[in-house]
Amino acid sequence: MLRAVSMATGDRDPGPDEVDRLLRLLRDAPIRIAAATDGVDPVRLHERTADEPWSVNDVLAHVRAAADNRERSIDAMATGRHATLDYRSPRSELARTDYLDLPFADNLATYRTKRAGLVERLGALPIDHWARGSLIRGRPETVATYVRDLAEHDTAHCGQIEALVRTARLADR
Repeated sequence: MLRAVSMATGDRDPGPDEVDRLLRLLRDAPIRIAAATDGVDPVRLHERTADEPWSVNDVLAHVRAAADNRERSIDAMATGRHATLDYRSPRSELARTDYLDLPFADNLATYRTKRAGLVERLGALPIDHWARGSLIRGRPETVATYVRDLAEHDTAHCGQIEALVRTARLADR
């Protein structure tokens, strides 16, 4: 049943190259954030401006909450036992955490650790398990589609963090 649901979306099973690409993107996100923020005054990482109401730490907190949210669904789908999963928005997930109040270094360290665990779990997942899925908000989703969405979300926010840091560094000159 769930495989049929997956195929109804037009998604094809991801091949090894796509799985490798997605794992690389997931692995690279915390590395990109660490590289972008290396040497930046921690106070600057929490600053908000009129032009950008989200600080670097706010963006990372959002990324963490979205990752926590998606990881639960990915892990549940990977078991193959869940026909329907509840949807929780990343913003409501963020509201249930203290991520916005944590020091940037703590947020990044936890994100890195949790991401390494996800990459390890997904790397060990047999290729056919990437097509396992569930209905979420009445839509068919699979491990592959949720991992792809998470990787694309992280990549976009890595770019946002890199741009915020560049802007802050230019302002310091």
